[in-house]
Amino acid sequence: MRLKRWSIASAYWLLAVLATTLVGSIVQTQFNLGALGALGQSVDIGLRLQTTLLDLARFAPLFGAIVGVGFLIALPLSSWLARRGAGRGWLHPLAGAVELLVALLLMRWLVGLTPIAAARGPVGMAAMVLTGAFGGWVWAILRTRNRAA
Repeated sequence: MRLKRWSIASAYWLLAVLATTLVGSIVQTQFNLGALGALGQSVDIGLRLQTTLLDLARFAPLFGAIVGVGFLIALPLSSWLARRGAGRGWLHPLAGAVELLVALLLMRWLVGLTPIAAARGPVGMAAMVLTGAFGGWVWAILRTRNRAA
């Protein structure tokens, strides 16, 4: 029974990581292309699609690793707090958002700048942090549908 609970929780964690990774990769791509457009570069829909697909193949795996490590801490912790009655509806999205904020700020501190260009400005940072909240929301939805995990 315990192995089944861990298997279900692991699958939910993976889905939350994948959701955050996919949405985060798409968000950062569009912010970067928007910045190029603001500089006068032509960015048509074909280029947007091609660049998005390339980033899903090249950027998403690294971003997914960053998200995955953070979610290994944030999501079980938010679940533990939720079982004790703390903020059931908003706790998991908050944990996902805080995890991504901490990861981005930690990278900025370690490297001297945020390696994810989209997160260098306040709007892009907020958008990337919201992708973490989205992953936390996915986790919350999956967990409430199956209380055994």
